Amino acid sequence: MSSPTPLKFLMPGWFSLVMGLCGLALAWHSAQAALGDMATGIALVLGVLAVLVFGVLLVASVLRMVRHPQALAEDLKHPVRHAFVAALPVSLLLLATVGVALGGASGGWATVWRGVWWLGSVTQLWATLWVLGRWIAPAASAQPGQGPGNTGLWPAVTPVLLIPVVGNVVAPLAGMPLGIDGWSAAQMGIGVFFWPLVLLLTLVRRIAHSPLPERVLPAWFITIAPPAVIGLVLVQMQAPLPAVQALWGVGLFFLLWTAPVVKRIVAQPFGVPFWALSFPLAAFTTLTLRLAQLQPNSGWHGTLQNAGVLLLAATSMVVLWLAFATVRGLRDGTLLAPEPVANIIPVSA
Repeated sequence: MSSPTPLKFLMPGWFSLVMGLCGLALAWHSAQAALGDMATGIALVLGVLAVLVFGVLLVASVLRMVRHPQALAEDLKHPVRHAFVAALPVSLLLLATVGVALGGASGGWATVWRGVWWLGSVTQLWATLWVLGRWIAPAASAQPGQGPGNTGLWPAVTPVLLIPVVGNVVAPLAGMPLGIDGWSAAQMGIGVFFWPLVLLLTLVRRIAHSPLPERVLPAWFITIAPPAVIGLVLVQMQAPLPAVQALWGVGLFFLLWTAPVVKRIVAQPFGVPFWALSFPLAAFTTLTLRLAQLQPNSGWHGTLQNAGVLLLAATSMVVLWLAFATVRGLRDGTLLAPEPVANIIPVSA
């Protein structure tokens, strides 16, 4: 049954749709060497769709902020949903990246992409400062109903933190081609520094404190994104090939590590958090295809290229499924509705 005020429940995490579409557009663009001009055409369609979805979500978010300010305030206080505030600036950075990839870093549109990039870069830095500012803020008392192992900041320590904290590594993807090398590298340094820290804290929370709610399980796939994106940045920097291969290996490990969780994810009712699968898979697909292009005369070229094409097909199917499920959820009124209470099951991973 649909909610009478659906706009009230449009949390910032909805911008993960834009992240997924942009990531898939970049993956198809990287497949041009293997699939020809068709890949570029599909990338262009996905890029335009990402812009349209972003525009709709931005207008709806502004309306929500005006009509339901208390709902936004609750999101910003929520231990998990508050981190999704960075999905908007990361979306801006990715839209600029898609624009530069498809249209180039020069010409009339370059000014537009530069403006979009700077807006995303500055707001992403703000999101990082705001989220991490909670770590050093005065300690808040435990909320009613919290157990002894689920107090303080630990409920907020989930892989979702990788979006506001490690999302800074996305900046150089468009920043460097646009000639903003220094600030791009500086912002990437923030993400590279906090990547292992956030990952370690997430594992400590899982092992020593409390398991993640089942509704947050898709967020484990976000762990694939940092090594994949950093690897792509190293490709742009023309870093030594072994460094790129090392990041690809880390991304592969996280892909294999999180894959068994899919069975438990799809057993749940569909929700916007499912879109956490999209961008990480697309980023790793893009890195695989780029790595194949870096080794044209290597025995690994064919293997990596075939693997990249297979990953592209699988990622496209995942995003297509997510899109259909989202449309169905909007039609049935199951998405823009109150979130179900997340049950913490002690035996869950």
